[in-house]
Amino acid sequence: MTDTLLKTKFAKPFLKWAGGKGQLVDEIDSRLPQELKEGKIKTYIEPFIGGGAIFFHIAQEYPDIDNYVLIDVNKDLVNCYKAIQTNLEQVISELKLFEDLYFSIPTDEKRQALFLKIRKSFNHEKDNSYSSQTAAKLIFLNKTCFNGLYRVNQSGLFNVPFGKYGKPNICPEDNLRKASDLLQKATILCGDFFCCREYVDKNSFIYFDPPYRPISKTASFTSYAKGDFSEEDQIRLAGFCKWLSKRNVKFLLSNSDPKNENPKDSFFETHYPKSEGFIIDRVKASRAINCKGDKRGQINELIITNYS
Repeated sequence: MTDTLLKTKFAKPFLKWAGGKGQLVDEIDSRLPQELKEGKIKTYIEPFIGGGAIFFHIAQEYPDIDNYVLIDVNKDLVNCYKAIQTNLEQVISELKLFEDLYFSIPTDEKRQALFLKIRKSFNHEKDNSYSSQTAAKLIFLNKTCFNGLYRVNQSGLFNVPFGKYGKPNICPEDNLRKASDLLQKATILCGDFFCCREYVDKNSFIYFDPPYRPISKTASFTSYAKGDFSEEDQIRLAGFCKWLSKRNVKFLLSNSDPKNENPKDSFFETHYPKSEGFIIDRVKASRAINCKGDKRGQINELIITNYS
């Protein structure tokens, strides 16, 4: 199944990623600095690229930007972006092979066996040598796994189960080509958000979309290097945002609102104080990924800026 009938004018994320901001594009767009909309911002920086919904939006709506700096700590994700950027034809060729094979298999049971085989192969090779085939395997797994999640176990192995989807769009060729075109102007880096510091100047704008802050002290203590973001990392990011503000570099940051669970939790008001020029807005978003059905629905999310 190709996307011949699904061609659209705009590129969109080619991976589904937990915490993706596709549903908040309009809210974020309405808060972008006027300098960006007027073409004065020449460098756009996104240190937690994830699925890239905001990057794809900005790159197409505001084409006067000359340079994009896209960063993530997730090596698999970064290498996939690089493969789409530099080896697109090979990625598409591999995906078409996976797609044809998947749809030639008549039963979910046998499709699951193929999924598990590719998952095992991906886990075996991803830390040894990265190739266009490995990138294609990540996209295949993302399209066919349960809920389109990326999740690894403590050993760093992708462990999301099979999704049993009847007609997943495994090779969205048209979208991949549009995405690759946009990525030609991008510097793609694997690393901590702090490494964006060397790319910051008065003509840059930064969008931060870190992993959600843990609601409680026991909610998450895995390190950022394994895909999560600790309380200490959140505080370190707030310190970096203060460093940016002192240099008149504009940023926008999104995060979950802890007051959804605890109205007395003022973590963000404490670390992004109004007295230092930070503005915190609350907007509605749908909790799309949650194992408990009664926890899905409309919640508040935060949008924080250092400009009005």
